[in-house]
Amino acid sequence: MSSENQRNHAKYALIGIVALVAILIIYHYWSRPPQMGTSEEVFNTVDALYTAVRNQDDKRMSECEARLKGYREAGKLPENAANALDAIVRKARSGAWETAVVRLYEFMLAQRREGVIEHEHKPKPTKKRLS
Repeated sequence: MSSENQRNHAKYALIGIVALVAILIIYHYWSRPPQMGTSEEVFNTVDALYTAVRNQDDKRMSECEARLKGYREAGKLPENAANALDAIVRKARSGAWETAVVRLYEFMLAQRREGVIEHEHKPKPTKKRLS
């Protein structure tokens, strides 16, 4: 094989490797779970949902599901993240608890919580003065 043919093969191999890496990066970007936002309430509810699903506790899972629905309606939980969490709850309800646990764990790991963290606003107790 001539040196020119070797250079052409090396060039095509390099182009192929670069294209494969680009495809993998794009796939990873588009296949990651959606972000749930920065609400502390939502974060705590998703954490409680994970515990409920892991323990196969349908009652607690329903409570978390109701809170998440409220957060969605109040605009605290983005629609695409709410849909992903709904799919996980449906998976658990169908009896595939282990699969739901894994998917919820992956969802939680993918969260970046970038931006201003929204904390739950609790009124401060007022002190009564003794007269």
